[in-house]
Parts: sequence; structure tokens; C-alpha cells
Amino acid sequence: MTQHTPYQSFPNSFKQALNNGQRLIGCWCSLASPITTEVLGVAGFDWILLDGEHSPNDVLTFVPQLMALKDSRSAPIVRPTSNNEVEIKRLLDAGFYNFLIPMVHSAADAARAVAATRYPPEGVRGVSVSQRSNRYGSIPNYFQEINRHIMVAVQIESPQGVAAVGDIAATEGVDCVFVGPSDLAATYGHLGNAGHPDVQAAITRIFEVTRNAGKACGILAPVEADARRYMEMGATFVAVGSDLGVFRQGTQALRDRYTV
Repeated sequence: MTQHTPYQSFPNSFKQALNNGQRLIGCWCSLASPITTEVLGVAGFDWILLDGEHSPNDVLTFVPQLMALKDSRSAPIVRPTSNNEVEIKRLLDAGFYNFLIPMVHSAADAARAVAATRYPPEGVRGVSVSQRSNRYGSIPNYFQEINRHIMVAVQIESPQGVAAVGDIAATEGVDCVFVGPSDLAATYGHLGNAGHPDVQAAITRIFEVTRNAGKACGILAPVEADARRYMEMGATFVAVGSDLGVFRQGTQALRDRYTV
């Protein structure tokens, strides 16, 4: 078995890999359980998204999952419920270094997301002297260094976001532009049909503009053919499945084998 070095949060080795253009394959984590999160960590994904937008997670459920990933090579990424500076502050203090911010429709939204992750004067993050992120005050120079180690990916999920993708990708502090295909399809009037030509054209535009800006682009693509096509289009930050999907499909397949 190949030996992997555990993910390093400070300095942020995942952000370095992302900005260097490496292909990083991830998995969505929605079950809100440290046990299932730990199992995902054993698999060796480059990153695992702990979801707070569409899953029953909060800070108190996130922390045990972060603990479960401490020995994993998988970088924890969190998606908060919204682009909310108070919630983002709490997630930073809990120990997250990598963020996927949903529903970013403009450069102003993107700049607000970045500012929420930075201490002044670069941002508006509130200061707690001792918290889990700085190992309860034991990391030297944490306050001087941490701003540059936070990774921010912003999620485009609307025609407004597509129209503003150039300005969003150019926003200082944005490391990655991520496509939310389901909401993008819905906002284009094609709910449940991310394969519609209008949606696919929007995704193509997002990828092209983002790559031209020198930023990473990503997407959630649980269907293998879609994931491989998006990688050929230049996506380097790709979620290829979810714990919920794997569990649902696996349990159904097991039951179906014994259906008379």
C-alpha cells in the first residue's frame, strides 16, 4: 500500500497544490458522522468536503470530523450554510483552513467571502486569542501568518455569477471558482438537468474564464463520464462522489442481489 503524508494545515499544503495546478480529486461528505468521515479519510482522497449547506452539520459536529481526519492525507474543506462572516469566523476558529463559499453571484460577494477569512487589515475576521485553529495559542506567529494560508473557493450557481465570472475569478484571495451544477441548472430554468446545452455552455464559459485568470476551477461530478469530461475541460478540483451516494447505491445494490 502506498504511504501518504497526512495533510498539513499550517502551512497549507492543499492550497499550495491547488495553486500549482495539481489535479485534486475529492469526495462530498454529508452524513455528519466522524466514523464515516474517518472511513473516507482512509480511502486517500486529496480532499473531503464537509458540507454545512445541505447537511445536518454545525460547528459541534464538524470538530469531531476534523479530529477523524487528523491522520489522513485528505484535506478537510468546509462549505458553510451561506456567505456569512460570523459563521465563517466560527469555522475558522474550529480549525478549518479551506472554504467553499456557496451562492457567490458577484465580485462583491467574492470579496466579502475572502474578507471574512482574513484578520484586519486584510479582512474582518474577529480575533479569539486561543482557539482550536491556533492549537489554543501554541502556534508561534499564527496571527501574522494565517491570512496567507486560508484557501477560498467560491461557488457560481446562477446566471448572474456566470456573467460576473471574470471579475469573480480576478478577486484577490479567491483561489478557485467552483461550479454548483444542480443549482446552476435550476437557475437557468432546467431543474434536474445539468446536461442541458444552456447549462453546459455556462460551465464551459466558467472554466475558460477562470483558467484564463490563472485560477483553479472545480465542480461536483458524481457521474464518472461527466467527471472525466470536466477534467479534460480543465477542471482540477473535482468531487467525484459523496458518502451519501456511495452508501445509498451500495446498500441498494446489496439488497437487490437478494431480491426474489
